[in-house]
Amino acid sequence: MRIGIVILPDQRWSESRERWRLAEEYGFDHAWTYDHLGWRDLADGPWFDAVPTLTAAAAVTERIRLGTYVASPNFRHPVHFAREALALDDISGGRLLLGLGAGGIGFDSAVLGQPELTPRQRVDRFAEFLELFDTILRNPSTTWSGSWFSAVDARSIPGPVQLPRPPFVVAAGGPRALRLAAKYGEGWVTTGDAYLDTAEEWWASIRKARDRFEAALDAAGRPADEVDRYLNLDTSPVYSMSSVGAFADAVGRARELGFTDVITHWPRESSWYAGDEKVLEAVAAELPGIRLG
Repeated sequence: MRIGIVILPDQRWSESRERWRLAEEYGFDHAWTYDHLGWRDLADGPWFDAVPTLTAAAAVTERIRLGTYVASPNFRHPVHFAREALALDDISGGRLLLGLGAGGIGFDSAVLGQPELTPRQRVDRFAEFLELFDTILRNPSTTWSGSWFSAVDARSIPGPVQLPRPPFVVAAGGPRALRLAAKYGEGWVTTGDAYLDTAEEWWASIRKARDRFEAALDAAGRPADEVDRYLNLDTSPVYSMSSVGAFADAVGRARELGFTDVITHWPRESSWYAGDEKVLEAVAAELPGIRLG
């Protein structure tokens, strides 16, 4: 079981630098930051971009994998984002993970002043985004004309460190998005059903999501063990960092459901993921045993 942590980009680098360094020191396998222009009510406070944040994180770490959670076509264009991914993969020495999703409604989709898309349109756009992004990263030059995106001789030279490209970890819940995850993903990430009343209801939703993804893999002709499975623990009614016991229990249940990776969140003083950093320190001390179960 691999264990990752999200560090929200809501602090100046002079403050957040230490969190990224500690994430590696504590023994986490991967660390992520949200790729949004603003997120929920935190859009009204400090917020920094994911790409330069991950670039800086690469400079203060050596081992831990670094990822976007999750980049979307709400404001990312495959041509420019491929250039950014190429640079991030190079600077990190091949440690980049590309968490990718269709994008929802809210600040990211409204701030650019574009019309709100239907769920079907967002998945249509995401399908084209994935195909073009994948094509650019795999080839030195790409020309493309689609319904949502265009590219004219888009370059990807000298190519990524990770070949044929950095891993895609595709966020998916609905049938079409799951098919895209099964087609393009080296990993799949799920949150289950958010805002349920009890943890047991949430875990039941995770089991159903797993079953749907396994069916999508089977339909795509991909072996079940070919794609890593990531679970975001923190849409559960029980915050995973509320105690060492809660974290160990969540990791154990995820393992039983066949997940290869889990993702928690760095405790914040208030609001989303409010918690005590002393719990994180205690979890880190127990991490080797928790990982092995």
